[in-house]
Amino acid sequence: MCGRMAITLPHDAMAQVFGAAPDNDLPDVPNFNVCPTVQIHTVTSLEGQRRLRPMRWGFIPQWYAAPNKGPLLINARAETIADKPAFREAARARRCLILCSGFYEWTVTPEGEKLPWYITRTDTQPLAFAGVWQTWGAEDPRATCAIVTTAANTEMSRIHKRMPVVLEPDEWPLWLGEAGKGAARLMDAADPDCLTFHRVDKSVNSNRAEGPMLIEPI
Repeated sequence: MCGRMAITLPHDAMAQVFGAAPDNDLPDVPNFNVCPTVQIHTVTSLEGQRRLRPMRWGFIPQWYAAPNKGPLLINARAETIADKPAFREAARARRCLILCSGFYEWTVTPEGEKLPWYITRTDTQPLAFAGVWQTWGAEDPRATCAIVTTAANTEMSRIHKRMPVVLEPDEWPLWLGEAGKGAARLMDAADPDCLTFHRVDKSVNSNRAEGPMLIEPI
């Protein structure tokens, strides 16, 4: 799964890497402790034109009376996304890339101590997760999204049984709907050599912690 991440790349660099026109209201970067319900960076495509745009991390189905009137949906399981009422239409018609520099996971010691790990790409490029999105609210419409997750690959299973679906650059067009149908085949575990991880300080256990020291290895 993914419940916390870091976004450090400048907006213009993200726009260049993903070939997307940036919106004017993108969230501030760098942010080394991005938590659910805040605005994050996504890429969508309409008629082949990519847009770098902010969305609330936390998918809100149309039938929610308010954002907090149901479970917080920050992740969507690849195995069931096509069948779940909350996600099935978005999985077919509203897919996006969710961008970050890295994300955090935790292991738990036999004594119950939570130990954080920071996960990045081995090639130091930004991560692009498969995502789905939904506009919620009639009076004040807001774009909301969730990260698609799958069973962890061999390397990632050392720290967690789930992981985000990590998309490679040549897969972005298919996921965004620019290259026809067949995006479902992309929802598998990433190449084990795609990701690397290291232990970081337990200060990131607090969602109020800030600063670049959060991603420094210990």
